[in-house]
Amino acid sequence: MLEVKDLTVRYGDLTIVDKLSFSVEAGQWLMIVGPNGAGKSTALNAVTQGAPYTGQVLFDGADVRRKHPAELARCMGVLMQNHFVSYSFTVEEVAALGRYAYSAGFLSGRDREDKDAVEAALQLTGMAEQRHQSVLTLSGGELQRTFLAQVFAQDPRLLLLDEPTNHLDLVYQKQVFGLIREWLKTPGRAVVSVVHDLSLARAYGTQALLMDHGRAVAQGSVDEVLSPEYLDPVYHMDVYAWMRHMLEQWKEMPR
Repeated sequence: MLEVKDLTVRYGDLTIVDKLSFSVEAGQWLMIVGPNGAGKSTALNAVTQGAPYTGQVLFDGADVRRKHPAELARCMGVLMQNHFVSYSFTVEEVAALGRYAYSAGFLSGRDREDKDAVEAALQLTGMAEQRHQSVLTLSGGELQRTFLAQVFAQDPRLLLLDEPTNHLDLVYQKQVFGLIREWLKTPGRAVVSVVHDLSLARAYGTQALLMDHGRAVAQGSVDEVLSPEYLDPVYHMDVYAWMRHMLEQWKEMPR
């Protein structure tokens, strides 16, 4: 579905992403992991055409730079980690913006298909009861679920996520990742996520791409990539020992 070839992002003399190549097939959830400064978010931003790059980004074999924005939006949906809203749109109005790629024009109304897609997205994300509430009054988790509903209403085949649960409480992390897993069950879909939390990557991902200093260190199945062989040199620590140590803190807690 998605093929990235020799993706390189430079700002002046500084190379942020260096000849990065990877691919994603339908049904897969690719987790892009690595330490701070590895180039994860920059790489994802380039794939979504948000940063200048050299190399190729192909969707179904076609260069995405040659696709019309509306056509690209019907293929790829993007959910970022932060949303700065200063407008009092309702939850339903924000979700409905996901249907813009299918509209005949700016002033065209929503047809039955659009309304059904928005309704399904609101139901799936649990935001239907708050459809008439202003997004300015939502909690961080509710706001993220609202924008997730927007992406679901967009009905892309590929979902691209940049730290989708960053700064969210544990309950919202579980909700958002659970919703994405449910969305992925429909055939012909795939997900690419940038995550810092290796536990989330292991719990939800099927594939992983480990980056360091802008380059791919390892890629393949989650079990293969998230192994001491690759993690320890990148993070400069015994990652498994640290994870076991953290788990032990909970085992010792009284019930």
